[in-house]
Amino acid sequence: MSIITNIDQVGRTVAEYRQVGMSIVFTNGCFDIIHRGHVEYIERASEHGDILVIGLNSDDSVRRLKGKDRPFVSQEDRAYILSRLKPVDIVCIFEQDTPYELIKIVKPDVLIKGGDYTLDNIVGRDIAKKTTTIPLITGKSTTNIVDKIRSS
Repeated sequence: MSIITNIDQVGRTVAEYRQVGMSIVFTNGCFDIIHRGHVEYIERASEHGDILVIGLNSDDSVRRLKGKDRPFVSQEDRAYILSRLKPVDIVCIFEQDTPYELIKIVKPDVLIKGGDYTLDNIVGRDIAKKTTTIPLITGKSTTNIVDKIRSS
């Protein structure tokens, strides 16, 4: 089972893994209404190192990014669900609109984002040793799910 932590404690937790020679992979997102696309993305991200850290946008951060009607699922519930996925080692909720401050603390060996990002616009690429993208799965998105529900 994964650790759910906060930005004040995540640095110590990551340092413990580093001390025993483990590599750290970081990705982030809102992960509102977790679906197959999220799970496959997380599985593929975990293949890039030993420990997968997920930065999870707080409820307030999601509202600022996605609109006042989001998130649909609370940060506590999203963190709980993510922490139960086998590839996930650490979930850390962050309040900012970008994970830059969290990435500065984690200092990942590998920073991963979805294929809808280009390397030059990935926040934190100046901190990570390596930055890469993972292709998204066509048709698998929270937006598609929400649109389908709203049109029903």
